[in-house]
Amino acid sequence: MTDDTKFPPEKNLPAGYVPPKVWTWDSESGGAFANINRPIAGPTQEKVLPVGKHPLQLYSLGTPNGVKVTIMLEELLAAGHTGAEYDAWLINIGQGDQFGSGFVEVNPNSKIPALMDHAPKDGGKPLRVFESASILVYLAEKFGAFLPTALRSRTETINWLFWQMGSAPFLGGGFGHFYAYAPMKIEYAINRYAMEVKRQMDVLDRHLADNEFMAGRDYTIADMAIWPWYGRLAAKDAYNDAGDFLSVDGYKHVQRWQRQLGERPAVKRGAMVNRMSGDPATQLRERHDASDFETKTEDKIATA
Repeated sequence: MTDDTKFPPEKNLPAGYVPPKVWTWDSESGGAFANINRPIAGPTQEKVLPVGKHPLQLYSLGTPNGVKVTIMLEELLAAGHTGAEYDAWLINIGQGDQFGSGFVEVNPNSKIPALMDHAPKDGGKPLRVFESASILVYLAEKFGAFLPTALRSRTETINWLFWQMGSAPFLGGGFGHFYAYAPMKIEYAINRYAMEVKRQMDVLDRHLADNEFMAGRDYTIADMAIWPWYGRLAAKDAYNDAGDFLSVDGYKHVQRWQRQLGERPAVKRGAMVNRMSGDPATQLRERHDASDFETKTEDKIATA
């Protein structure tokens, strides 16, 4: 029941709005993502996923969650793990590819990224892996890389990996949505999430003042998970002018860390895979071979 004395409807946004007793879905009220969001799960279309030549098949998009995994795969290859060769197929969420029957079979939650391993370590049938943190841990354990085995450093890595998974919804789903994508500017919502994101940036800055990487001296999957979200924000490469709005230049230790990671060749390559926006030279819509970075970026395809 709505308390009209505590929440007078004329002060709501929009003015006069009163929550109904039972919520119903209005497909016109979802803002920039109204055409891809819905309150039920399951496929909307029959669509078989393609399968390439490598055992690892990634179905993704170059959002922060997708970039985590492509950075990991490129870092594994750079470290000499040839078994990490992969095909990366574009899932265009703006066109509803995530609701195709094949993708839903890999991830019933219809979110990118999703991975199929056609050569799992147990030798059995192809194995699906969904949720970006789960994919990072799976690959780290499969190849024995970027996840320390010592108790304390492994625990610290997992601490920060789970911190990112729990915190990023405030940055992306909260701040990013209301600051850049919502159909109206809502002062309360922007202020609420800006405060939380700045607190998170301060958490990182204080930690990185005493640590080269998130887990200490070791570069790990925690760094790969956090950089696409908070590193990009610190580099003013997220949500239009959000970096200036949040005064990210003041987080000097985060700035040192984001530049250090951003200069890694594997990070640069991983950030290009399945990307659909920005400079065409940085967009590799699909990745099936290491040579694709040199021959199949969007600028080269356009001039071919």
